[in-house]
Amino acid sequence: MSIKPLIEKVAIIGAGPGGLAVAIALRKLGYDVQVYEKAKDFRPVGGGLGLLPNGLNFLAAIEPGIVETIKNAGCEVSASVVKNTQGETIRTNPVNRYQDQYNQPLITIWWWNLQQILASKLPSDSIHLNHRCIGFTQDDDLVTIDFEGGKKVSTDLLIGADGINSAIRKTLIRDGEPRYLGSMSWRTVIKYHQELLNASELAFVKGNQDFMFLLNLGNDYIYWGYRQSSSDYLPSQDAAAVKLRILEQVANWGESLQALVEATPAERIFESPICDRLPLKFWSQGRVTLLGDAAHPMSPSVGQGANSTFEDAYELALCCSQASNIQEALSDYEQRRIPRTKIMQERSALGERRYFTSAHEADAQNMEEHLQMSREQFQDWVFNYKP
Repeated sequence: MSIKPLIEKVAIIGAGPGGLAVAIALRKLGYDVQVYEKAKDFRPVGGGLGLLPNGLNFLAAIEPGIVETIKNAGCEVSASVVKNTQGETIRTNPVNRYQDQYNQPLITIWWWNLQQILASKLPSDSIHLNHRCIGFTQDDDLVTIDFEGGKKVSTDLLIGADGINSAIRKTLIRDGEPRYLGSMSWRTVIKYHQELLNASELAFVKGNQDFMFLLNLGNDYIYWGYRQSSSDYLPSQDAAAVKLRILEQVANWGESLQALVEATPAERIFESPICDRLPLKFWSQGRVTLLGDAAHPMSPSVGQGANSTFEDAYELALCCSQASNIQEALSDYEQRRIPRTKIMQERSALGERRYFTSAHEADAQNMEEHLQMSREQFQDWVFNYKP
């Protein structure tokens, strides 16, 4: 009598970096892994990402050699620069401490390039575009996924890697809308020859109740992200209004920064509120679990959104390889991940507020006391985490 393996088929909802990374990890265990993505095609979208030592360690464990590929497609950062709104450099901090202390660099890369690198490690017929998941049902033996248009797919294990507005989370947790954190974001990636940054730098432009990040992404591509404190989220009417809104906000900024916004096609600027969700006590039920932003969405303030997702991907695969049934695997996964990501989520939410309260050093002090870890301790705790 042959014994049916623990898992034969895995379905992943979402072909972002997290969904693709966990697909790569699970395929190496011999599972039939299929990824379903609502986008109709892979288009050059997304912002700039900072890949930090912990994320790179876990990517390297999932796919040996991939960090070199990522380096070649992005930018290995040597310095972070703080500028004022006129574009003048206030201070420069060398970033070689990442390599020296944690044995991995800081790499900035375009989300789309990272997605393409990860997708190239999977057979193309395992990624299904134009599949919008609208929910699922499950029993003891199977999960049945429902897609728009009436298509259904059955699987042994379902992973929701479909972001902060996850359809899987909606059915699983039913916890309503994300929480608005009081700041608005406008961001884009463009090919632009600029003189604000040297080739291996990233910059933080410090305004009053606003700021801008500039990241080199390699090959003359630059990411700019403009953020503003705002008590409520009011979306602009159309692309032209989005661009006009930013230009009005930076009207008193230096010419080089205004020119960067001016040079950006209006339809390429993505506007969104900065949101998160409160940490959960569980991410799984039966044969269904969550990963990345679907499980623990956080503000980008500590740069751990994507990096923590690569930890999830590796550890979920590890738990599947070691358990005797799916429930045990998912329970182990939660025990390994929830306490860690909860700290990251809380730290990120407070970091978001700190952007706009830096004048109040007492606030900063209180935050660190509340979090029971200084900034340096937190960084060590995050970056020294290894597979």
